[in-house]
Amino acid sequence: MTTPTAALAAQGVSIWLDDLSRQRILSGNLAELIRTRNVTGVTTNPTIFALALSKGEAYQGQVEQLAGEGASVDEAIFSITTDDVRNACDLFRPLYDETNGVDGRVSIEVSPDLAHDTEGTVAQAKDLAARVNRPNVLIKIPATKAGLPAITEVIGAGISVNVTLIFSLERYDAVIDAYLAGLEKAQAAGIDLSGIHSVASFFVSRVDSEVDKRLTAIGTDEAKGLAAQAGLANARLAYELYEKRFAESRATDLVAAGANVQRPLWASTGVKDPALPDTLYVTGLVAPGTVNTMPEKTLEATYDHAEVTGDTVTGAYAEAHELFDKLAAVGVDFADVTEVLESEGVDKFIASWHELQDTVKNALESATKGTDA
Repeated sequence: MTTPTAALAAQGVSIWLDDLSRQRILSGNLAELIRTRNVTGVTTNPTIFALALSKGEAYQGQVEQLAGEGASVDEAIFSITTDDVRNACDLFRPLYDETNGVDGRVSIEVSPDLAHDTEGTVAQAKDLAARVNRPNVLIKIPATKAGLPAITEVIGAGISVNVTLIFSLERYDAVIDAYLAGLEKAQAAGIDLSGIHSVASFFVSRVDSEVDKRLTAIGTDEAKGLAAQAGLANARLAYELYEKRFAESRATDLVAAGANVQRPLWASTGVKDPALPDTLYVTGLVAPGTVNTMPEKTLEATYDHAEVTGDTVTGAYAEAHELFDKLAAVGVDFADVTEVLESEGVDKFIASWHELQDTVKNALESATKGTDA
């Protein structure tokens, strides 16, 4: 019998797990998810690593070694996280080879403290790619204004990129421009375009959280009737834009020269409102050539009871445009929504990064005390 995750994969959706820990790798759990849940990639972020480090004993030996070497907090973070990502890349290598580099991908993020620092982002992206030293790593760069030129530079150097924190269609359009400019730069440098891959991570559930808060404040029946629809509509219009932009001659010429399209990735797909179906942002965003990166809870819900009925995106463009007209009519300023979400998103990632730094600092201090004793 076909499982819902297998049915999703058959529709052209790549399932990536939004979680990574050393324990998950060493215990065989990640290999099991690849085998039984159709997982073909992994995404990480500072929150995920902070949680893994605070919970697991799997890092103790390495932390003690780093403490003994006098490693700084940031040196320890990069040593620990790049080791996990490298090991996960090795686990996914057969999938990477089977799919010609499309899947079998593992993402690692540039420090969120660099979200508004183009040169710092480029330098650290190159450093992370060199440290992991695996062809199937994706370097995560946020789609901030400073992040856009960094994306072009990093792609232009032949490094594959996961562009994260995209909320608006306008910013997504600029992300596609940055990717294409990077490919053109790589082409001019004589780099093989076929080895460069990218995904554009469009955030979904956070859009509903912010829009629905505003609809509740407006308070009319008309406004309340538009709840829990903006996230899906926004993502569907992103896919419409993806289809349009990658059908234009600038993109098709690059593809003809061996380049890959930048795939849309649905991020933030865990449902925040318990009143909503727990697979809403999976079954509502089925379209070929996409990635859905899921927290484990969403992955298990999808495997258990998702109803995958085919493409739920390309036939819904008119309805999505209509929804945004209605949101504007009741007084929701969607440009402000996406601006707030980007600002909050960067702030949350920075807070998580500092939490990770604190976690590692405490672990190093504890290991040093243990050695002294």
